[in-house]
Amino acid sequence: MAQPVWEHDPQPLPLDSAPLPEYGAGSLADLLPTLAAGMDVPGMTAAISELAPAERNCVFLIDGLGWEQLKAHPEEAPFMTSLLASSRGGTGRPLTTGYPATTATSLASVGTGLPPGAHGLPGYTVRNPDTGELMNQLRWQPWTAPRPWQPYPTVFQIAHNAGVHAAQVSSPAFENTPLTKVALSGGTFHGRLSGEERMDLAAEQLAAGDRSLVYTYYAEVDGAGHRFGVDSDMWRGQLMYVDRLVQRLAEQLPPRTALYVTADHGMVDVPFDEQHRIDFDEDWELRAGVALLGGEGRARHVYAVPGAENDVLTCWREVLGEQFWVASREEAIAAGWFGPHIDERVYARIGDVVAAARDDVLIIASEREPKESAMVGNHGSMTPAEQLVPLLEVRS
Repeated sequence: MAQPVWEHDPQPLPLDSAPLPEYGAGSLADLLPTLAAGMDVPGMTAAISELAPAERNCVFLIDGLGWEQLKAHPEEAPFMTSLLASSRGGTGRPLTTGYPATTATSLASVGTGLPPGAHGLPGYTVRNPDTGELMNQLRWQPWTAPRPWQPYPTVFQIAHNAGVHAAQVSSPAFENTPLTKVALSGGTFHGRLSGEERMDLAAEQLAAGDRSLVYTYYAEVDGAGHRFGVDSDMWRGQLMYVDRLVQRLAEQLPPRTALYVTADHGMVDVPFDEQHRIDFDEDWELRAGVALLGGEGRARHVYAVPGAENDVLTCWREVLGEQFWVASREEAIAAGWFGPHIDERVYARIGDVVAAARDDVLIIASEREPKESAMVGNHGSMTPAEQLVPLLEVRS
């Protein structure tokens, strides 16, 4: 008798079908070391072979502007669209962010030049092995001593010590945050409120040294995507605005400068229904044996009650395995999701089970995470819409 089409044994996604970040050759963690190597900073390696050296380098990071979203909106971003062929040294190719594709992880990868398994910010929220509590690494709550959590120097610090003029130009609100301290400090920080002020000051800081490394940042493309979605009028308006900012900065570059426009992740809109938003707080199967739920909707760290690790892995694979890549900690590490090596202090921050979305789905937690569960646009996983980011280039 033929089996009805709606009855089948779910087959978990093979872990080797997950598109891995290009650690060591074309990820966000490789960008600043490549630029610093081109300025003869000791100890730095030019991992992104396509990039030509420059004496002055500027990285403008637009939070939330993925490669696929940029390519899909040429009318809203005419200037950046004109630069698409320049991406990644004129190859017209993107970079990958690293896993998970989320702001705290990506900014730490950018600033330290290290993948998540080394810098130790492997998710939006992760378990602190010393306290057993979830720690939000974007908001740094509950407060944790920054230096033991992320002990490596930033590329800005290393470059500054080598005589390079290093500077960050961003919102004043970020000047003294722990995330800035562990990920983006070194040289001087300059807080400016408006995007136009940041562009103008970034150009001034580039000109302030014979060798300069300047970072600047804009957040609201991401904010509009989370609140309204990446195809909303609000998101499109933010894209139009930031396109003008990029052009404003490009037109002010001092001589011998390379400007690189990139992002920390892309984004996908997820429909508001039970098929696309699986509520952990309402699902007894997913909750069974789980002590803590970390990460975010598309990139979950699951911490099991001691002894229940295998049961949780089996259950999550059975429930989610056709829509998520579901791995044990050891499998995710062996597959290279977090980079080629995992520092010992980072190991237990990674979930006993790690779940990365392939389809347009979320594991929300409506009671534990009401604000995050209400977001339209989401990110975190390894799909091209989230992983791929531009590396647009302008030279003077």
